[in-house]
Amino acid sequence: MVGVTTVEFLDHRDGTIELGLRLRQDIALAIRRHRPDTLLLFNHRETWGPGRLNSPDHRHVGQAALEAIGDAGNRWIFPDPGGGLPPHAGVQEALICGSPQPTHAADVTEDVDLAVASLSEHRAYLEGLGDHPMADPEVLRDWLELAGRQAQGRGAAVTFELFSF
Repeated sequence: MVGVTTVEFLDHRDGTIELGLRLRQDIALAIRRHRPDTLLLFNHRETWGPGRLNSPDHRHVGQAALEAIGDAGNRWIFPDPGGGLPPHAGVQEALICGSPQPTHAADVTEDVDLAVASLSEHRAYLEGLGDHPMADPEVLRDWLELAGRQAQGRGAAVTFELFSF
């Protein structure tokens, strides 16, 4: 729906993801395979804001991804077992969405309908949420419009914390 052509799952079970070498290695090797210059990550901080604890999975994946950026460019860390993946030191930035410490905002006013429609396609995820407010894809619209008002005084926005490398 939004043009994504490649999705790679790293076989870490939802709800039980642990921060450690295996996760860092899997992410570093994925960075080497796909050779991005920018990573879009989810909140790795302890909280979503005051009094709102973040989930361990989000924290662990986000922290491991930030660490794996350096690992991916170092041929001595996590050598490719197949020998076909050269190091990749080309990641220039990581954008951390959902951070309680945003440093930037991007206007997404023209893309809100597409974002809501895209989230609606994740039926298994939404059904798994049960009665949780995020089970309604329209909550995404509200969240983006609130971020837009706070960051820009209008429209819709995605706020993020920027890390440069």
